[in-house]
Amino acid sequence: MKVRIAYIEEPPFYWTTADGSVTGSDIELAEVVLRAIGVTSIEHHLTSFDEFLPGVQEGRWDMNVPIFVTAERAEHVAFSAPVWALGDGFVVHGGNPKALVSYESLAARNDARLGIIAGQVQLNSAKSAGVSGSQIVVFKDQPEAVAALLAGKIDAFAGTAVGNRVVAGANKQLDAVAHVVGKEGGAPVGAFSFSKGNHTLLQAVNEQLRQYLGSADHRARMAKYGLMETEIDSVIGGKR
Repeated sequence: MKVRIAYIEEPPFYWTTADGSVTGSDIELAEVVLRAIGVTSIEHHLTSFDEFLPGVQEGRWDMNVPIFVTAERAEHVAFSAPVWALGDGFVVHGGNPKALVSYESLAARNDARLGIIAGQVQLNSAKSAGVSGSQIVVFKDQPEAVAALLAGKIDAFAGTAVGNRVVAGANKQLDAVAHVVGKEGGAPVGAFSFSKGNHTLLQAVNEQLRQYLGSADHRARMAKYGLMETEIDSVIGGKR
């Protein structure tokens, strides 16, 4: 049994290493789950973010690595049980010279420009907080946005707080700033996605996820990539 899974370049969740292999927290999670349900061959497909949903809908591959679940996306694909909950944050220049600690703080500065990857949920979050269209620069992927930040073309790049820590760790002239999650609601969740007609694979993956998520093995594997209790506990119902 072979399963084709699509991913993009976004450490620590999924990326291609220097030797051409594919790794990351969600890649490892997918492998554990798929092997447990009897999959013998896993084929990775590198794609762009805006091709995720069309690609799985059209059958170019069988499933996508986890992305944020939204009502709009759920109109096009079927999501698995959630696998993590991630708060947003910024990657900024070292020392955070413009004191950009939230979308609201960036919106308050007319001289601040924010980089966002096309199609990702951070765009709506920024706009909802009052960031104007003239302050937003859209990029095709994370490497392009980080390059623009390093070149001084933008003042911050919006992404997940976990992913941003990896970016800042790899670029000593940058800092990661996590946004505070409000008490009125938790961080948004992410899940694998499938075509709506792929009920068999979705059901099998969900059954295995419910058994595996929150286990000691799951927690240890995710911790290697910087995902800790904060990102896991809210989606597993207190399972230990």
